[in-house]
Amino acid sequence: MTAPAHNTVAWFQIGSDEPQQVQRFYGDLFGWTFTSDPQFGGNYDLVTYSGGDRPQGGVARTTDPSANHAIFSVIVADVAATVAAAERLGAKVQVPVTTTPAGLIFAELLDTSGNHFGVFTPAPV
Repeated sequence: MTAPAHNTVAWFQIGSDEPQQVQRFYGDLFGWTFTSDPQFGGNYDLVTYSGGDRPQGGVARTTDPSANHAIFSVIVADVAATVAAAERLGAKVQVPVTTTPAGLIFAELLDTSGNHFGVFTPAPV
């Protein structure tokens, strides 16, 4: 399988204070399956499409309905450079550049219309 091209949507995240309900909804509607991501202590589940061979998204557990969300994430070559360019174009940083213990680098922003999106560089394999 080829890796997603840079500057393309390569991940999505759904945040829900009722994750089992949202998983049941999307599982029944689209045939998606869900597995707990061990990196996040039971607070994040990976989404795999029916017939897919790897996760394409995730469900984050929120504690308050006002934090529920659905965002897309774009794979980029350099998260910090992309965040800097986005800020110059008028974006606001919601989650600063972060590196997970496994090496995933990500950030979350608001575009000039207030839409929430993410950028990331996968962990090295």
